[in-house]
Formats: sequence, structure tokens, C-alpha cells
Amino acid sequence: MSDAVLSTLSSRTALVTGASSGIGWESARLLAGLGATVLVHARTTTEAEDAVGRLVAAGARRDQLVELAADFTRLSEVAGLAGTVVEHYSALDLLVNNAAAMAPERCTLTDDGNEVSLQVNFLAAHLLAKLLRAPLAAAGDARIVNVSSSLHRTASMNWTDPHRVKRYSRVAAYAQSQLALTMATADMAPAGSGITAVSLNPGLCDTALLPLYGRVGAPAAEGAAAVVRLCLPSTELVNGEYYDGGELAPTAAVVQEERSQKRLAKLADQLVGRAA
Repeated sequence: MSDAVLSTLSSRTALVTGASSGIGWESARLLAGLGATVLVHARTTTEAEDAVGRLVAAGARRDQLVELAADFTRLSEVAGLAGTVVEHYSALDLLVNNAAAMAPERCTLTDDGNEVSLQVNFLAAHLLAKLLRAPLAAAGDARIVNVSSSLHRTASMNWTDPHRVKRYSRVAAYAQSQLALTMATADMAPAGSGITAVSLNPGLCDTALLPLYGRVGAPAAEGAAAVVRLCLPSTELVNGEYYDGGELAPTAAVVQEERSQKRLAKLADQLVGRAA
């Protein structure tokens, strides 16, 4: 690989959430390989340090990597993560919202009162995009890449019971979280902010989420390659759109409904509450 390719993202800073394994870890590896400074998020400090150690062993330079810890089942920790980034980085070029949790067999609420997959997979990303607006806007041409799923097309928003307490299905809860993330993408990059936000189906990969799909998955590195392709300045993106691999793809119809987008933004702000 040429020096020009290896330095494609030099001087740029990227935050990758859920970077301790799977697509997140592979995305961090690829971004570091392209010269970016990568903020490697994991649930705990131990997991973040372990992820960084494995990245260095895989060839990344240690001075390109910064470990960050936050448990996304606690919105206060999501806010704390954002605060740390704002304190140390005046500009943030890339935010890869990759962190995701499989919905449990039974409806499980976080201490914040939200269904756990809705909080980890969507509300944390919503809150980060909000709290990191200043450094993202300061970058001038920042990108937000939301790692979603084709399952969002099978989902529906349960507006009256978003935590699905009354009628719970783990697949429906997970799919709803991915629908919400996809639908909220445009709201993360308001007009005039200089930010471009897109959502992405990275393909069916062999990660911890694979049991939800019940099929054989491709290596996580393949999904990460699709993520990183959308991070490259040479890749033209359409703000608010959904990509399958590297191509524009159709979404669930509700994703494009302005009324539903506004309703979701209001609901998300209510659910993150004081953490915002």
C-alpha cells in the first residue's frame, strides 16, 4: 500500500464506539492504518486497554490510539464520554456509532428506565451526536456513520410503548432500535452544521449479534471495510441516507417521513432526559 493511501486520514480524529470487538475493532484497525487518530471506546477501561493492545499487536501505532470507557447502559457515562472528547479535542472528524447490544430474551430496562437495546443501540448514539455537535461542526467536513441493520426494514416504532414492556420480543426490540437509529440519522447533521450523517448496513457478519439472524456471517473485517469506505473523504455521501455496503439503498418507508422523524427526535430527547 502506498504512503498516500496509508496517510489518507492523517490529521483526522475518529471516535469508534463499541471498538473492543467485531466490526468496531476492525474499523478502528483500518482507520488507524489510514493514519487517523482513533478514540477506541469500550464498555470498561480493561476492555478498552485490551482492544488497544490488540490493535498495536496488529500493526497500529500506539500514539494513534486513545482508549475511552463508558457503559452505554448508563446515560451518565455516555455523557461523560462526550465530555472527555470535548475537553481534549476541539475538532472531531469522524464519529462511528457502532456500539450495539443484542436484546435479551426478556424485556430488560436500564437504570435510566429504557429498554436496554433501545438505549445502547440508539439513544447513546443520539446523545453522542448531540453532545459532540461542537467538535464535529468545528472539523468542517465531519462525518457520522451509524452502523445499522437491514432488520430495520422489518421494524415498527411502538410509539405508545417504546420499551415494549407490554408485549416484548427480542427481535422486535432490536429491530426497533435499528429503525430508530436509521430514522434519526438526518437529525444528527442539521443543515449548515458542516456535518454529514449516514446509516449503513455493513452486511451479515460473524459478530456477537449473529445469533439474532441465525445464519452464517462474513468476517467482521468485511463489515468494517464497508464502514471505513464511508469515512473516506473521496467517498461522496448523501446526508441522511442509508447505504448497503458502499451503495445507496432503500429504507423502510417510515424513515423518510418527516413527521415521524420529528416525533422520534422529541421522544429521544425525552428518554435521554437530564443526561443531555
